[in-house]
Amino acid sequence: MGMTQEKLYNLIQLQPEIIQKLKLMDSHMDMKAVENELNQMVDRKSSWEAYQRLKTIFQEDEEHLRMLYCQLECACRIYEKYVEKNIPVNIYIDTMKCFTRFMEECKKKNGRMFFDRGWWTYRQVSMSLFRIGALEYEFKEYNRENVIAVHIPSDADLSLASVSQSMEQAEKFFKAYYSDYQFCKYTCNSWLLSPVLKPLLSRESNILSFQERFDIIEENQDDKEFLEWLFQAPADTEYSNLPSVTSLQKRVKTLLQNGRTVGSAYGILKKRCRNWIKV
Repeated sequence: MGMTQEKLYNLIQLQPEIIQKLKLMDSHMDMKAVENELNQMVDRKSSWEAYQRLKTIFQEDEEHLRMLYCQLECACRIYEKYVEKNIPVNIYIDTMKCFTRFMEECKKKNGRMFFDRGWWTYRQVSMSLFRIGALEYEFKEYNRENVIAVHIPSDADLSLASVSQSMEQAEKFFKAYYSDYQFCKYTCNSWLLSPVLKPLLSRESNILSFQERFDIIEENQDDKEFLEWLFQAPADTEYSNLPSVTSLQKRVKTLLQNGRTVGSAYGILKKRCRNWIKV
């Protein structure tokens, strides 16, 4: 049985106010006009280009709900591919719950809900990225070789056991469902890997234990994304206006006010860490 948008909304627990807006669009969305883009968006090789074309078509859509409507339609269409590959339905649901999570994040940051992550979610609807346990995993390239990029959702449990379980499940997942995808590395590009954080964290910190799994290859001091993820604030927010509720927020805020920054770092999972993964 196929996936309908209404069923998908319920499975991912999409916010009622967004569901209401999407249902109002049912009668006037001309899906035939964008059929070519939809077909290309569910294909990993052409999904980015399809997203760019839809963005041009929908450029006057202030809340980007037409993009959301189309991407959720793509999410429905690829459900059959999950079924064909026998990928568990819970992985499909957990992966597509990104839409619900991003709506909540948007509301925290902007005070209202609109769709501001189309530039990211084309990955989920093209089966380029999967949520497996606490973490997300994406087909990627590094130095012209296949890798799996690890992403950290905002609601991820970064405890030692949770991360290890996720990585074990991911290793099994790619061997079972994508055995033809040959890769030898897991990579991660995140503010959470920034060495600047290390002296700000306790030895018991989950962030620190996550960092210690990776060899840092390069740093990017110009990256400002940590402002959004740590503070749920736009990148141009005055440092004095940043919240300081958690101990890490307080320490990073002080660091910023002293003229320093966090940036981000790119790391490769240590071989010994991958050897610990049980398959």
